[in-house]
Formats: sequence, C-alpha cells, structure tokens
Amino acid sequence: MVKSKFAISVHILSLLSLSETEWMSSDLIAGSLNTNPALVRKELAALKEAGLVEGKEGKNGGSKLTKSPNNIYLSDVFQIVKENHIFGFSPNLPNPECPVGRDINGALETLFDTIDQAVYEKLKHTTLAQFSAQFVS
Repeated sequence: MVKSKFAISVHILSLLSLSETEWMSSDLIAGSLNTNPALVRKELAALKEAGLVEGKEGKNGGSKLTKSPNNIYLSDVFQIVKENHIFGFSPNLPNPECPVGRDINGALETLFDTIDQAVYEKLKHTTLAQFSAQFVS
C-alpha cells in the first residue's frame, strides 16, 4: 500500500537525515515509528536497493543515508514505494453489458494516471532536507 509505505519511508529517511554521519539501528528507528524492527528492516532494504540508504552489520552497525538530504526528493521516495496507483480498482469485474461498466476501468485508469502524476509533480519540489527541517528545534 503506497500510503503507509510512503509514510514509513519518509519517517525513516527523516530520522536518518537528522544524523547524517551516524549509523542508526533499526531498533532505534522502530522506536520512533512505534513498530517492529522487522518492518523497519524491510523498508530499509527497499531504500537500500534504491540507493538512498546504506547498511552496516554488527554491534556498531545500522543505516545511514548515501547522499545529502538536499539531493533526495520526496518524489524519489514516492517512485520507490509506488506499486500501483494511489487509488485502487473495485475487486469486482464490472458488467460489460452496462454502458458504465464497459468503460469504467479505462476511464479510472486515465484519472488515476493524472492523479499519480500530480502527486509526483508536487513531491518533486520538496527535498528530504526541506521536509525534515520542521523536526529540528
């Protein structure tokens, strides 16, 4: 689900951006998210595969950003976690004999593409540094 994965990933990256040079454990990140470290490690793996995070194993290990938060855009995160459209289709197949049912999925596909693009365009103007600045007091 894009909604929760995006929120979790931005939360993780925001934490990492506040201590750019420090290795942060999945336990510490999980504490901030109030969730299980296994979920954090799963999301970290996706962020690592995308090249935004690096990991180090061991007692003093953890995760940290691979580049400056000024060079990571929220649109990058959106692209990483986006599996399908923000909105989903009905689980039931529409009736092809109905004039609406026959064409509804095609019309929704076009609408969803437009919405996804609008979200991406909005997010590409905000860096992780800009977003995370609100958490520094």
